[in-house]
Amino acid sequence: MPAGAAAAPAARALVLASTSRYRRALLGQLGLPFTVAAPTTDETPLPGEAPVATALRLAEAKARSVAAEHPDALIIGSDQVADCDGRAIGKPGDHERAVAQLTALSGRTVVFHTGLALYDAARDTCQVAMIDVRSTFRELTTAEIDAYLRRDRPYDCAGSVKSDALGIALFVRIDSDDPTALVGLPLIRTCQLLRRAGLDPLARAGT
Repeated sequence: MPAGAAAAPAARALVLASTSRYRRALLGQLGLPFTVAAPTTDETPLPGEAPVATALRLAEAKARSVAAEHPDALIIGSDQVADCDGRAIGKPGDHERAVAQLTALSGRTVVFHTGLALYDAARDTCQVAMIDVRSTFRELTTAEIDAYLRRDRPYDCAGSVKSDALGIALFVRIDSDDPTALVGLPLIRTCQLLRRAGLDPLARAGT
């Protein structure tokens, strides 16, 4: 370092509060070092809670739930709820439930609400955002549904949709200003929140 030059500020520790392999892979695309922590959050919707409210509440709750172990970190939390006419569509868990979900969703439009939170544990401040993806399903046959499910096995995905694989073939149209939101972590908005918190992925590239 040249004499008299100021040292670059140390990067804030970044934590992803998630056990999702999809969110972990997406965040890894930014090239920032981060650790993963399993959130301790009850994901049951509250009585009468709208799907969009559930996604926002759980995103922040997940981030805050790991703050005690990471008191100086920037912590990302995210949650996705599929919404069909105001009714939440969860993760199917098994093949039979996934068949039932996709049969019911065939030909219909579903909004995937992805709540995003960036919690600054050192300052006890939290930025939140909601990213919606309107997704219109094709008219699906029983054979198509079965073939897709046996190929992708999306039983841990909201609405039985694994859009980063064969699941993209389920749709005739997808509308969103942040396309990775459908996979589980909206990277455009994540970068915006990180920059506001003083961590610019582009400024850190190559360091």
